[in-house]
Amino acid sequence: MNSKEIFYPEAKFGGFTDIDGTVAFFNRVNSLLESSFTVLDVGCGRGAYGEDSVPLRKNLRIIKGKVAKVVGIDVDKKAQDNPFLDEFHLIQGDAWPINDNSIDLIICDNVLEHIDDPDKFFAEIGRVLKNGGFLCIRTPNRWSYIALGATLIPNRYHSSVTSIVQDGRKEEDVFPTVYKCNSVAKLKRIMKKSGFECVVYGYEAEPSYLSFSKVAYLFGVLHQRFAPRFLKPAIFAFGKIKKEIA
Repeated sequence: MNSKEIFYPEAKFGGFTDIDGTVAFFNRVNSLLESSFTVLDVGCGRGAYGEDSVPLRKNLRIIKGKVAKVVGIDVDKKAQDNPFLDEFHLIQGDAWPINDNSIDLIICDNVLEHIDDPDKFFAEIGRVLKNGGFLCIRTPNRWSYIALGATLIPNRYHSSVTSIVQDGRKEEDVFPTVYKCNSVAKLKRIMKKSGFECVVYGYEAEPSYLSFSKVAYLFGVLHQRFAPRFLKPAIFAFGKIKKEIA
Protein backbone atom coordinates (compact mmCIF):
# COMPACT_ATOMS: atom_id res chain seq x y z
CA MET A 1 0.00 0.00 0.00
CA ASN A 2 1.41 3.41 -0.96
CA SER A 3 1.56 6.45 1.31
CA LYS A 4 -1.50 8.09 -0.26
CA GLU A 5 -3.70 5.08 0.46
CA ILE A 6 -2.39 4.86 4.03
CA PHE A 7 -3.29 8.44 4.94
CA TYR A 8 -6.16 8.90 2.48
CA PRO A 9 -7.75 5.43 2.21
CA GLU A 10 -10.65 6.74 0.09
CA ALA A 11 -8.12 6.94 -2.78
CA LYS A 12 -8.43 3.15 -3.13
CA PHE A 13 -11.85 3.78 -4.67
CA GLY A 14 -11.47 5.89 -7.79
CA GLY A 15 -7.78 6.83 -7.47
CA PHE A 16 -8.27 10.31 -5.98
CA THR A 17 -8.58 11.70 -2.47
CA ASP A 18 -11.37 13.81 -1.02
CA ILE A 19 -9.00 16.80 -1.08
CA ASP A 20 -7.54 16.31 -4.57
CA GLY A 21 -6.60 19.82 -5.75
CA THR A 22 -7.25 19.23 -9.44
CA VAL A 23 -10.66 17.70 -8.74
CA ALA A 24 -11.59 20.57 -6.42
CA PHE A 25 -10.42 23.32 -8.80
CA PHE A 26 -11.84 21.91 -12.02
CA ASN A 27 -15.08 20.82 -10.38
CA ARG A 28 -15.73 24.51 -9.72
CA VAL A 29 -14.55 25.49 -13.21
CA ASN A 30 -16.98 22.97 -14.71
CA SER A 31 -19.82 24.37 -12.62
CA LEU A 32 -19.38 27.74 -14.36
CA LEU A 33 -19.39 26.41 -17.92
CA GLU A 34 -22.20 26.90 -20.41
CA SER A 35 -22.47 25.14 -23.75
CA SER A 36 -22.29 28.48 -25.63
CA PHE A 37 -19.03 29.58 -23.97
CA THR A 38 -15.70 30.33 -25.59
CA VAL A 39 -13.05 29.31 -23.05
CA LEU A 40 -9.46 30.55 -23.07
CA ASP A 41 -6.82 28.27 -21.56
CA VAL A 42 -3.87 30.55 -20.76
CA GLY A 43 -0.60 28.62 -20.71
CA CYS A 44 -2.45 25.62 -22.11
CA GLY A 45 0.65 23.43 -22.45
CA ARG A 46 0.77 20.25 -24.50
CA GLY A 47 -2.19 18.62 -22.73
CA ALA A 48 -0.24 16.36 -20.37
CA TYR A 49 -3.40 15.88 -18.29
CA GLY A 50 -4.60 13.56 -21.05
CA GLU A 51 -2.13 11.04 -19.60
CA ASP A 52 -3.85 11.11 -16.18
CA SER A 53 -4.67 7.56 -15.05
CA VAL A 54 -7.68 8.75 -13.00
CA PRO A 55 -10.66 9.03 -15.40
CA LEU A 56 -12.77 11.39 -13.28
CA ARG A 57 -9.91 13.85 -12.81
CA LYS A 58 -8.92 13.69 -16.47
CA ASN A 59 -12.48 14.26 -17.64
CA LEU A 60 -12.90 17.26 -15.34
CA ARG A 61 -9.73 18.80 -16.78
CA ILE A 62 -10.75 18.29 -20.41
CA ILE A 63 -13.04 21.19 -21.35
CA LYS A 64 -13.25 20.52 -25.09
CA GLY A 65 -16.69 19.23 -26.05
CA LYS A 66 -18.39 20.84 -23.06
CA VAL A 67 -18.42 24.34 -24.58
CA ALA A 68 -18.61 25.92 -28.05
CA LYS A 69 -14.86 26.49 -28.33
CA VAL A 70 -11.66 26.04 -26.32
CA VAL A 71 -8.84 28.39 -27.34
CA GLY A 72 -5.33 27.83 -26.01
CA ILE A 73 -2.45 30.28 -25.84
CA ASP A 74 1.11 29.60 -24.74
CA VAL A 75 4.68 30.83 -25.17
CA ASP A 76 5.75 27.27 -26.02
CA LYS A 77 5.25 26.11 -29.62
CA LYS A 78 4.81 22.52 -28.40
CA ALA A 79 1.42 23.54 -27.04
CA GLN A 80 0.07 23.58 -30.60
CA ASP A 81 -0.05 19.78 -30.33
CA ASN A 82 -2.49 19.91 -27.40
CA PRO A 83 -5.36 17.63 -28.53
CA PHE A 84 -7.87 19.23 -26.17
CA LEU A 85 -8.02 22.59 -27.96
CA ASP A 86 -10.20 23.75 -30.82
CA GLU A 87 -7.77 26.57 -31.62
CA PHE A 88 -4.21 27.51 -30.63
CA HIS A 89 -2.28 30.80 -30.75
CA LEU A 90 1.37 31.37 -29.87
CA ILE A 91 2.08 34.26 -27.48
CA GLN A 92 4.78 36.54 -28.86
CA GLY A 93 5.14 39.60 -26.63
CA ASP A 94 2.87 41.11 -24.00
CA ALA A 95 -0.30 41.30 -26.11
CA TRP A 96 -2.29 38.10 -26.53
CA PRO A 97 -3.43 37.11 -30.06
CA ILE A 98 -7.06 37.15 -28.90
CA ASN A 99 -9.82 39.62 -29.87
CA ASP A 100 -11.27 42.10 -27.39
CA ASN A 101 -14.38 40.99 -25.47
CA SER A 102 -14.38 37.55 -27.08
CA ILE A 103 -13.93 35.18 -24.11
CA ASP A 104 -16.53 33.94 -21.61
CA LEU A 105 -14.20 32.14 -19.19
CA ILE A 106 -10.43 32.06 -18.67
CA ILE A 107 -8.54 29.18 -17.08
CA CYS A 108 -5.14 30.05 -15.68
CA ASP A 109 -3.80 26.86 -14.11
CA ASN A 110 -0.31 27.02 -12.60
CA VAL A 111 0.71 29.93 -14.82
CA LEU A 112 0.67 33.07 -12.66
CA GLU A 113 3.90 32.06 -10.90
CA HIS A 114 5.72 32.43 -14.24
CA ILE A 115 4.43 35.95 -15.00
CA ASP A 116 7.01 38.71 -14.65
CA ASP A 117 4.55 41.62 -15.08
CA PRO A 118 1.19 40.84 -13.42
CA ASP A 119 -0.26 44.28 -14.30
CA LYS A 120 0.17 43.65 -18.03
CA PHE A 121 -1.09 40.11 -17.60
CA PHE A 122 -4.31 41.24 -15.92
CA ALA A 123 -4.73 44.04 -18.45
CA GLU A 124 -4.86 41.37 -21.16
CA ILE A 125 -7.31 39.32 -19.12
CA GLY A 126 -9.59 42.33 -18.78
CA ARG A 127 -9.28 43.16 -22.48
CA VAL A 128 -10.30 39.75 -23.83
CA LEU A 129 -13.00 38.84 -21.30
CA LYS A 130 -16.61 39.74 -22.01
CA ASN A 131 -18.47 41.80 -19.44
CA GLY A 132 -19.57 39.28 -16.81
CA GLY A 133 -16.91 36.79 -17.87
CA PHE A 134 -15.20 34.44 -15.42
CA LEU A 135 -11.56 34.05 -14.39
CA CYS A 136 -10.36 30.82 -12.71
CA ILE A 137 -6.83 30.74 -11.27
CA ARG A 138 -4.80 28.07 -9.51
CA THR A 139 -1.24 28.98 -8.58
CA PRO A 140 1.40 28.18 -5.92
CA ASN A 141 1.44 30.26 -2.73
CA ARG A 142 4.67 32.25 -2.46
CA TRP A 143 4.75 31.72 1.31
CA SER A 144 4.28 27.97 1.33
CA TYR A 145 7.14 25.64 2.21
CA ILE A 146 7.11 24.37 -1.38
CA ALA A 147 7.69 27.77 -2.97
CA LEU A 148 10.17 28.83 -0.29
CA GLY A 149 12.12 25.63 -0.91
CA ALA A 150 11.99 26.20 -4.67
CA THR A 151 13.59 29.65 -4.27
CA LEU A 152 16.66 27.93 -2.85
CA ILE A 153 17.06 25.98 -6.10
CA PRO A 154 18.27 27.94 -9.15
CA ASN A 155 15.69 28.05 -11.95
CA ARG A 156 18.01 26.14 -14.28
CA TYR A 157 17.64 23.09 -12.01
CA HIS A 158 13.88 23.31 -11.45
CA SER A 159 12.93 21.01 -14.30
CA SER A 160 15.20 18.16 -13.24
CA VAL A 161 14.31 18.45 -9.52
CA THR A 162 10.56 18.76 -10.16
CA SER A 163 10.53 15.72 -12.42
CA ILE A 164 12.05 13.73 -9.54
CA VAL A 165 9.80 14.87 -6.68
CA GLN A 166 6.58 14.99 -8.73
CA ASP A 167 5.92 11.56 -10.14
CA GLY A 168 4.96 11.75 -13.80
CA ARG A 169 5.93 15.40 -14.26
CA LYS A 170 8.14 15.77 -17.33
CA GLU A 171 11.06 18.22 -17.51
CA GLU A 172 9.61 19.81 -20.67
CA ASP A 173 6.54 20.87 -18.66
CA VAL A 174 8.51 22.86 -16.07
CA PHE A 175 9.21 26.58 -16.55
CA PRO A 176 11.09 29.25 -14.52
CA THR A 177 9.17 30.78 -11.59
CA VAL A 178 9.15 34.39 -10.37
CA TYR A 179 6.23 34.57 -7.87
CA LYS A 180 5.39 38.24 -8.50
CA CYS A 181 1.72 37.94 -7.53
CA ASN A 182 1.57 34.75 -5.49
CA SER A 183 0.02 35.58 -2.16
CA VAL A 184 -3.66 35.67 -1.27
CA ALA A 185 -3.46 39.39 -0.45
CA LYS A 186 -1.63 40.42 -3.65
CA LEU A 187 -3.82 38.34 -5.92
CA LYS A 188 -7.02 39.59 -4.32
CA ARG A 189 -5.79 43.18 -4.60
CA ILE A 190 -4.95 43.00 -8.30
CA MET A 191 -8.17 41.18 -9.15
CA LYS A 192 -10.28 43.81 -7.42
CA LYS A 193 -8.27 46.56 -9.11
CA SER A 194 -8.94 44.85 -12.44
CA GLY A 195 -12.70 44.97 -11.90
CA PHE A 196 -13.38 41.48 -10.54
CA GLU A 197 -15.83 40.40 -7.91
CA CYS A 198 -13.70 37.60 -6.52
CA VAL A 199 -12.86 35.03 -3.89
CA VAL A 200 -9.20 34.15 -3.26
CA TYR A 201 -8.10 31.53 -0.75
CA GLY A 202 -5.42 29.02 0.19
CA TYR A 203 -5.87 25.33 -0.60
CA GLU A 204 -3.85 22.24 0.22
CA ALA A 205 -4.31 18.88 -1.45
CA GLU A 206 -2.63 15.63 -0.45
CA PRO A 207 1.19 16.03 -0.68
CA SER A 208 1.68 13.97 -3.84
CA TYR A 209 4.85 15.95 -4.63
CA LEU A 210 6.43 14.41 -1.50
CA SER A 211 5.66 10.80 -2.40
CA PHE A 212 9.37 10.17 -3.07
CA SER A 213 9.85 9.76 0.72
CA LYS A 214 7.53 8.35 3.41
CA VAL A 215 8.98 10.74 6.00
CA ALA A 216 8.51 13.74 3.70
CA TYR A 217 5.00 12.57 2.87
CA LEU A 218 4.12 12.37 6.58
CA PHE A 219 5.36 15.93 7.03
CA GLY A 220 3.15 16.99 4.14
CA VAL A 221 0.10 15.26 5.66
CA LEU A 222 0.65 17.02 8.99
CA HIS A 223 1.07 20.35 7.22
CA GLN A 224 -2.10 19.76 5.20
CA ARG A 225 -4.12 19.07 8.34
CA PHE A 226 -2.79 21.69 10.73
CA ALA A 227 -1.14 24.60 8.87
CA PRO A 228 -3.00 27.94 8.76
CA ARG A 229 -4.75 28.70 5.48
CA PHE A 230 -2.41 31.52 4.44
CA LEU A 231 0.46 29.00 4.31
CA LYS A 232 -1.36 26.47 2.15
CA PRO A 233 0.72 25.49 -0.91
CA ALA A 234 -1.88 26.48 -3.51
CA ILE A 235 -4.02 29.54 -4.08
CA PHE A 236 -7.42 29.25 -5.73
CA ALA A 237 -9.07 32.37 -7.16
CA PHE A 238 -12.40 32.74 -8.93
CA GLY A 239 -13.69 36.03 -10.26
CA LYS A 240 -16.40 37.62 -12.38
CA ILE A 241 -15.53 40.81 -14.19
CA LYS A 242 -17.77 43.86 -14.27
CA LYS A 243 -16.67 46.36 -16.86
CA GLU A 244 -17.60 50.00 -16.83
CA ILE A 245 -19.93 50.78 -19.71
CA ALA A 246 -19.00 54.04 -21.42
